[in-house]
Amino acid sequence: MTITREQVLGALSSIQLPELGTSLTSMNLVHQVEIADGTVRLTVDLPFFTEQADTMSESIKAAVGALGAKNVELTWNHQIRGRDIQEDDPIPGVANVVVVMSGKGGVGKSTVAANLALALKRMGARVGLLDADIWGPSVPTMMGTMARPTSVDGESLEPVERFGLRMMSIGFLLEDPREAIVWRGPMLHGALMQFLKDVHWGKLDYLLLDLPPGTGDIPLTLSQKLKLTGAIIVTTPQEVALQDVYKAVSMCQKVDIPILGVVENQSWFVCDGCNKKHEIFGKGGGQKVAEMAGAPVIAQIPMDTACRKAGDDGTPVVMSAPDSPSGKALRQAAEVLAARIAQYHEEHGPSAPIEIDRSGGQNRRLPVMR
Repeated sequence: MTITREQVLGALSSIQLPELGTSLTSMNLVHQVEIADGTVRLTVDLPFFTEQADTMSESIKAAVGALGAKNVELTWNHQIRGRDIQEDDPIPGVANVVVVMSGKGGVGKSTVAANLALALKRMGARVGLLDADIWGPSVPTMMGTMARPTSVDGESLEPVERFGLRMMSIGFLLEDPREAIVWRGPMLHGALMQFLKDVHWGKLDYLLLDLPPGTGDIPLTLSQKLKLTGAIIVTTPQEVALQDVYKAVSMCQKVDIPILGVVENQSWFVCDGCNKKHEIFGKGGGQKVAEMAGAPVIAQIPMDTACRKAGDDGTPVVMSAPDSPSGKALRQAAEVLAARIAQYHEEHGPSAPIEIDRSGGQNRRLPVMR
């Protein structure tokens, strides 16, 4: 019996994209189907990288093989969809820019940002990590390097690389890592724009920004100067953290930064003796933030010695202990993030740049001018 193209596409309609619940055919990702002498050759364009590609390959070959194909040859292409880039964008070679923020200090933004970036890199993406916390840079410690950026042309800086991840931080430029940065807002703005425009980031699928606490100069500058793909909101479960995190969600909503997901850190602790979850900081905080944000909780990260040790030792947990409880949770978060970005681009067309009225107005707030 001769296998037809329609039969192949019908068989592939049952193959689901990880984390999205939609099929390869519903998103028109099967771009070539060639059938000759019992061999079926397929080319599939994936809109994001995933660690589940091998499992998908097996499912595809099994589904097409059930039609009677003697051999199935599968070629993956990755077509990472990107943001709407304006002419004056400082980083036009970066497809997606994701800010990791919370409004609250000490909830684990740097841990989440570093591990998400490395997990995306492990999946095959081209990734950068920018430490936008000028006052309290953590990326050099977490990534285990104090290397100095170099310059090839005397005008731009080459990012520091570790594990194939491109990075920049004010910490790489300090003579003493304990030195305090005593700068006002305009200097923060200038440094951030230099890290965007004057660093040779090259072509990236994703650039993650580790933001400082609060809803002030840094996130406001970013919302005005470039088109952000979206934000990941990091929180811990307890109410005292949520009150600041709600403000970060509110800021994103006011300046039109899409919220892609919520990460709840320090969700529970499992002791060695009783093997029971202890919710030291309470529970349900991440879900409360998610409800306000209109976005899903993409991960709950347990309190895990491996994660703490990995950050202190300079080899984040998705690299040093990827199968630990926290390593698995952070890898899963990266999978969901990549899928959520692809889904967002599928559902939303190009959007107009926003402008923020700084006059204060009668209500002394920051309304969005459309």
